Amino acid sequence: MTQYTHVHPEFRAVVQLADSERIHFLDQPRWIGYPAAQKILDTLLHLMQMPARPRMRNLLIVGDSNNGKTTIVRRFMALHGEGYVNEEGDAVKPVILTESPPTSGEKGLYIAILDQFWAPYRESDSVTKLRYQVVHMFRSCSVRMLIIDEFHSLLTGSAIKQRETMNALKFLCNTLAIPVVGVGTADAVLVLHTDPQHASRFDVMPLNTWQPNAEFQKLVKGFESVLPLREPSGLYRPHLAQLLHSISGGNTGDLQRLLLECATDAIKSGKEHIDQSIIESKSWLRPTRGIRELI
Repeated sequence: MTQYTHVHPEFRAVVQLADSERIHFLDQPRWIGYPAAQKILDTLLHLMQMPARPRMRNLLIVGDSNNGKTTIVRRFMALHGEGYVNEEGDAVKPVILTESPPTSGEKGLYIAILDQFWAPYRESDSVTKLRYQVVHMFRSCSVRMLIIDEFHSLLTGSAIKQRETMNALKFLCNTLAIPVVGVGTADAVLVLHTDPQHASRFDVMPLNTWQPNAEFQKLVKGFESVLPLREPSGLYRPHLAQLLHSISGGNTGDLQRLLLECATDAIKSGKEHIDQSIIESKSWLRPTRGIRELI
Protein backbone atom coordinates (compact mmCIF):
# COMPACT_ATOMS: atom_id res chain seq x y z
CA MET A 1 0.00 0.00 0.00
CA THR A 2 3.01 2.27 -0.16
CA GLN A 3 1.87 3.48 -3.58
CA TYR A 4 -1.15 5.20 -2.03
CA THR A 5 0.87 7.93 -0.37
CA HIS A 6 -1.69 10.55 -1.39
CA VAL A 7 -4.16 8.91 1.02
CA HIS A 8 -3.91 9.25 4.81
CA PRO A 9 -2.29 6.09 6.28
CA GLU A 10 -5.42 5.39 8.32
CA PHE A 11 -7.49 4.99 5.15
CA ARG A 12 -5.07 3.33 2.73
CA ALA A 13 -6.56 -0.11 3.34
CA VAL A 14 -9.90 1.22 2.11
CA VAL A 15 -8.39 1.99 -1.30
CA GLN A 16 -8.08 -1.74 -1.99
CA LEU A 17 -11.75 -2.47 -1.32
CA ALA A 18 -14.37 -3.06 -4.00
CA ASP A 19 -15.91 -0.04 -5.72
CA SER A 20 -19.22 -0.38 -3.87
CA GLU A 21 -17.45 -0.49 -0.51
CA ARG A 22 -15.35 2.56 -1.33
CA ILE A 23 -18.43 4.51 -2.41
CA HIS A 24 -20.15 3.53 0.84
CA PHE A 25 -17.06 4.69 2.75
CA LEU A 26 -17.33 8.14 1.17
CA ASP A 27 -20.60 8.84 2.99
CA GLN A 28 -19.21 8.00 6.42
CA PRO A 29 -18.49 11.09 8.56
CA ARG A 30 -14.87 11.90 9.36
CA TRP A 31 -13.11 14.88 10.86
CA ILE A 32 -10.82 17.13 8.81
CA GLY A 33 -9.19 19.80 10.92
CA TYR A 34 -8.31 23.33 9.86
CA PRO A 35 -7.18 26.47 11.73
CA ALA A 36 -10.57 28.21 12.07
CA ALA A 37 -12.15 25.02 13.43
CA GLN A 38 -9.27 24.47 15.85
CA LYS A 39 -9.60 28.05 17.11
CA ILE A 40 -13.25 27.42 17.95
CA LEU A 41 -12.42 24.10 19.64
CA ASP A 42 -9.70 25.80 21.72
CA THR A 43 -12.07 28.63 22.69
CA LEU A 44 -14.78 26.19 23.77
CA LEU A 45 -12.32 24.22 25.88
CA HIS A 46 -11.04 27.41 27.49
CA LEU A 47 -14.59 28.46 28.40
CA MET A 48 -15.35 25.01 29.78
CA GLN A 49 -12.25 25.04 31.99
CA MET A 50 -12.74 28.57 33.36
CA PRO A 51 -13.32 28.73 37.13
CA ALA A 52 -16.95 29.24 38.10
CA ARG A 53 -17.94 32.83 38.79
CA PRO A 54 -21.21 34.79 39.00
CA ARG A 55 -21.07 36.14 35.45
CA MET A 56 -19.61 33.51 33.13
CA ARG A 57 -18.51 34.39 29.61
CA ASN A 58 -20.84 33.16 26.90
CA LEU A 59 -20.15 32.61 23.21
CA LEU A 60 -22.13 32.82 19.97
CA ILE A 61 -20.67 31.02 16.94
CA VAL A 62 -22.15 32.29 13.68
CA GLY A 63 -21.69 31.41 10.03
CA ASP A 64 -23.47 30.52 6.82
CA SER A 65 -25.72 27.49 6.71
CA ASN A 66 -23.84 24.24 5.99
CA ASN A 67 -20.46 25.83 6.69
CA GLY A 68 -19.37 23.37 9.39
CA LYS A 69 -20.56 24.93 12.65
CA THR A 70 -22.49 21.88 13.86
CA THR A 71 -19.66 19.56 12.82
CA ILE A 72 -17.25 21.55 14.99
CA VAL A 73 -19.41 21.52 18.12
CA ARG A 74 -20.09 17.79 17.66
CA ARG A 75 -16.35 17.28 17.41
CA PHE A 76 -15.99 19.16 20.69
CA MET A 77 -18.63 16.89 22.21
CA ALA A 78 -16.72 13.81 21.06
CA LEU A 79 -13.47 15.14 22.52
CA HIS A 80 -14.64 16.69 25.78
CA GLY A 81 -18.36 16.21 26.33
CA GLU A 82 -19.08 12.48 26.34
CA GLY A 83 -20.90 11.26 29.45
CA TYR A 84 -19.34 8.80 31.88
CA VAL A 85 -19.74 7.36 35.37
CA ASN A 86 -17.29 8.66 37.97
CA GLU A 87 -15.58 6.75 40.79
CA GLU A 88 -18.56 7.34 43.08
CA GLY A 89 -20.88 5.76 40.53
CA ASP A 90 -22.54 9.06 39.61
CA ALA A 91 -23.44 9.92 36.02
CA VAL A 92 -21.45 12.88 34.66
CA LYS A 93 -22.35 14.81 31.49
CA PRO A 94 -19.72 17.54 31.04
CA VAL A 95 -21.49 19.18 28.09
CA ILE A 96 -25.15 19.33 27.09
CA LEU A 97 -25.65 19.91 23.37
CA THR A 98 -29.23 20.55 22.36
CA GLU A 99 -31.05 22.14 19.46
CA SER A 100 -33.05 25.30 19.92
CA PRO A 101 -36.80 24.70 20.10
CA PRO A 102 -38.63 25.59 16.85
CA THR A 103 -40.01 28.76 18.41
CA SER A 104 -39.01 30.97 21.31
CA GLY A 105 -40.39 30.13 24.71
CA GLU A 106 -39.03 29.22 28.13
CA LYS A 107 -40.96 25.96 28.37
CA GLY A 108 -39.79 24.70 24.98
CA LEU A 109 -36.19 25.45 25.97
CA TYR A 110 -36.42 23.40 29.16
CA ILE A 111 -38.05 20.47 27.37
CA ALA A 112 -35.33 20.49 24.70
CA ILE A 113 -32.68 20.39 27.44
CA LEU A 114 -34.38 17.63 29.46
CA ASP A 115 -34.55 15.47 26.34
CA GLN A 116 -30.74 15.40 26.31
CA PHE A 117 -30.73 13.90 29.80
CA TRP A 118 -33.33 11.28 28.84
CA ALA A 119 -35.10 12.59 31.90
CA PRO A 120 -38.82 11.91 32.39
CA TYR A 121 -41.05 14.98 32.43
CA ARG A 122 -44.59 16.05 31.62
CA GLU A 123 -45.21 18.66 28.95
CA SER A 124 -48.15 19.74 31.08
CA ASP A 125 -45.84 20.59 33.99
CA SER A 126 -45.53 24.24 34.91
CA VAL A 127 -42.59 26.30 33.67
CA THR A 128 -41.41 26.64 37.27
CA LYS A 129 -41.33 22.88 37.79
CA LEU A 130 -39.49 22.28 34.50
CA ARG A 131 -37.02 25.06 35.30
CA TYR A 132 -35.97 23.55 38.60
CA GLN A 133 -35.90 20.06 37.13
CA VAL A 134 -33.36 21.36 34.58
CA VAL A 135 -31.31 22.98 37.36
CA HIS A 136 -31.37 19.72 39.36
CA MET A 137 -30.25 17.67 36.34
CA PHE A 138 -27.40 20.07 35.57
CA ARG A 139 -26.16 19.91 39.15
CA SER A 140 -26.57 16.17 39.60
CA CYS A 141 -24.71 15.46 36.33
CA SER A 142 -21.97 18.05 36.94
CA VAL A 143 -22.65 19.83 33.63
CA ARG A 144 -20.00 22.43 32.81
CA MET A 145 -21.31 23.87 29.52
CA LEU A 146 -24.60 24.25 27.63
CA ILE A 147 -24.46 24.44 23.81
CA ILE A 148 -27.58 25.40 21.83
CA ASP A 149 -27.50 24.71 18.10
CA GLU A 150 -29.77 26.51 15.61
CA PHE A 151 -29.72 29.50 17.96
CA HIS A 152 -31.29 31.71 15.27
CA SER A 153 -34.55 29.74 15.68
CA LEU A 154 -35.13 31.80 18.81
CA LEU A 155 -36.07 34.65 16.46
CA THR A 156 -39.27 32.73 15.67
CA GLY A 157 -41.85 34.05 18.07
CA SER A 158 -42.91 37.31 19.61
CA ALA A 159 -40.47 39.77 21.13
CA ILE A 160 -41.86 38.84 24.54
CA LYS A 161 -41.15 35.13 23.95
CA GLN A 162 -37.63 35.92 22.71
CA ARG A 163 -36.92 37.97 25.83
CA GLU A 164 -38.41 35.22 27.98
CA THR A 165 -36.09 32.60 26.47
CA MET A 166 -33.00 34.79 26.79
CA ASN A 167 -33.85 35.55 30.40
CA ALA A 168 -34.12 31.81 31.02
CA LEU A 169 -30.63 31.31 29.60
CA LYS A 170 -29.32 34.13 31.77
CA PHE A 171 -30.91 32.46 34.80
CA LEU A 172 -29.25 29.12 34.00
CA CYS A 173 -25.89 30.79 33.41
CA ASN A 174 -26.07 32.72 36.70
CA THR A 175 -27.53 29.93 38.83
CA LEU A 176 -25.26 27.16 37.58
CA ALA A 177 -22.17 29.31 36.87
CA ILE A 178 -21.60 27.64 33.49
CA PRO A 179 -21.00 29.16 30.03
CA VAL A 180 -23.78 29.10 27.44
CA VAL A 181 -22.76 28.69 23.78
CA GLY A 182 -25.08 29.50 20.89
CA VAL A 183 -24.51 28.22 17.35
CA GLY A 184 -26.38 29.65 14.38
CA THR A 185 -26.50 31.80 11.29
CA ALA A 186 -25.63 35.50 11.31
CA ASP A 187 -29.28 36.24 12.18
CA ALA A 188 -28.60 34.75 15.61
CA VAL A 189 -26.86 37.99 16.58
CA LEU A 190 -30.25 39.71 16.42
CA VAL A 191 -31.42 37.50 19.30
CA LEU A 192 -28.82 39.13 21.55
CA HIS A 193 -30.24 42.57 20.90
CA THR A 194 -33.51 41.80 22.64
CA ASP A 195 -31.79 43.26 25.71
CA PRO A 196 -28.43 45.07 26.05
CA GLN A 197 -27.62 42.82 29.03
CA HIS A 198 -27.67 39.77 26.77
CA ALA A 199 -25.42 41.35 24.16
CA SER A 200 -22.84 42.21 26.81
CA ARG A 201 -22.70 38.60 28.01
CA PHE A 202 -21.88 37.02 24.64
CA ASP A 203 -18.72 37.16 22.57
CA VAL A 204 -19.42 36.54 18.87
CA MET A 205 -17.07 34.29 16.90
CA PRO A 206 -17.68 34.10 13.12
CA LEU A 207 -16.92 31.04 11.01
CA ASN A 208 -16.39 32.63 7.63
CA THR A 209 -16.57 31.02 4.21
CA TRP A 210 -13.24 30.27 2.58
CA GLN A 211 -11.31 32.63 0.37
CA PRO A 212 -9.48 31.21 -2.69
CA ASN A 213 -6.06 31.27 -1.06
CA ALA A 214 -3.36 28.99 0.30
CA GLU A 215 -5.47 28.03 3.33
CA PHE A 216 -8.24 26.82 1.02
CA GLN A 217 -5.69 24.76 -0.92
CA LYS A 218 -4.57 23.13 2.35
CA LEU A 219 -8.19 22.30 3.16
CA VAL A 220 -8.70 20.73 -0.26
CA LYS A 221 -5.52 18.68 0.20
CA GLY A 222 -6.86 17.49 3.55
CA PHE A 223 -10.10 16.39 1.91
CA GLU A 224 -8.21 14.57 -0.84
CA SER A 225 -6.26 12.57 1.75
CA VAL A 226 -9.47 10.85 2.94
CA LEU A 227 -10.84 10.03 -0.52
CA PRO A 228 -10.20 6.32 -1.32
CA LEU A 229 -9.01 6.89 -4.90
CA ARG A 230 -6.16 4.82 -6.29
CA GLU A 231 -4.47 7.71 -8.06
CA PRO A 232 -3.59 11.20 -6.77
CA SER A 233 -5.73 14.07 -8.04
CA GLY A 234 -3.63 17.05 -6.97
CA LEU A 235 -6.76 19.02 -6.11
CA TYR A 236 -4.68 21.60 -4.23
CA ARG A 237 -3.12 22.80 -7.51
CA PRO A 238 -4.21 26.40 -8.20
CA HIS A 239 -6.40 25.81 -11.26
CA LEU A 240 -8.31 22.92 -9.66
CA ALA A 241 -8.60 24.62 -6.26
CA GLN A 242 -9.94 27.75 -7.94
CA LEU A 243 -12.54 25.71 -9.82
CA LEU A 244 -13.60 23.92 -6.63
CA HIS A 245 -13.94 27.27 -4.87
CA SER A 246 -15.96 28.74 -7.72
CA ILE A 247 -18.53 25.91 -7.56
CA SER A 248 -18.69 25.55 -3.76
CA GLY A 249 -18.59 29.27 -3.03
CA GLY A 250 -16.04 28.59 -0.29
CA ASN A 251 -18.70 26.87 1.83
CA THR A 252 -17.24 23.90 3.72
CA GLY A 253 -20.31 21.70 3.48
CA ASP A 254 -20.83 22.44 -0.20
CA LEU A 255 -17.15 21.71 -0.90
CA GLN A 256 -17.44 18.38 0.88
CA ARG A 257 -20.49 17.37 -1.13
CA LEU A 258 -18.82 18.46 -4.36
CA LEU A 259 -15.73 16.34 -3.65
CA LEU A 260 -17.80 13.31 -2.66
CA GLU A 261 -19.79 13.55 -5.90
CA CYS A 262 -16.56 13.87 -7.88
CA ALA A 263 -14.92 10.95 -6.06
CA THR A 264 -17.96 8.77 -6.72
CA ASP A 265 -17.70 9.54 -10.42
CA ALA A 266 -13.97 8.82 -10.40
CA ILE A 267 -14.59 5.39 -8.88
CA LYS A 268 -17.54 4.45 -11.09
CA SER A 269 -15.77 5.55 -14.29
CA GLY A 270 -12.57 3.71 -13.41
CA LYS A 271 -10.61 6.94 -13.77
CA GLU A 272 -9.53 6.71 -10.10
CA HIS A 273 -8.67 10.40 -9.81
CA ILE A 274 -10.57 13.68 -9.99
CA ASP A 275 -9.68 15.87 -12.93
CA GLN A 276 -10.99 19.15 -14.30
CA SER A 277 -13.62 17.48 -16.48
CA ILE A 278 -15.18 15.66 -13.53
CA ILE A 279 -15.27 18.84 -11.45
CA GLU A 280 -16.81 20.86 -14.27
CA SER A 281 -19.51 18.19 -14.72
CA LYS A 282 -20.64 18.97 -11.18
CA SER A 283 -21.25 22.67 -11.82
CA TRP A 284 -24.95 21.98 -11.13
CA LEU A 285 -23.98 21.87 -7.45
CA ARG A 286 -23.40 25.61 -7.54
CA PRO A 287 -26.19 27.17 -5.37
CA THR A 288 -28.92 29.17 -7.12
CA ARG A 289 -30.94 31.18 -4.59
CA GLY A 290 -30.15 28.50 -2.05
CA ILE A 291 -31.82 25.74 -4.14
CA ARG A 292 -30.24 23.10 -6.38
CA GLU A 293 -32.04 21.05 -8.99
CA LEU A 294 -30.88 17.46 -9.41
CA ILE A 295 -30.06 16.52 -12.98
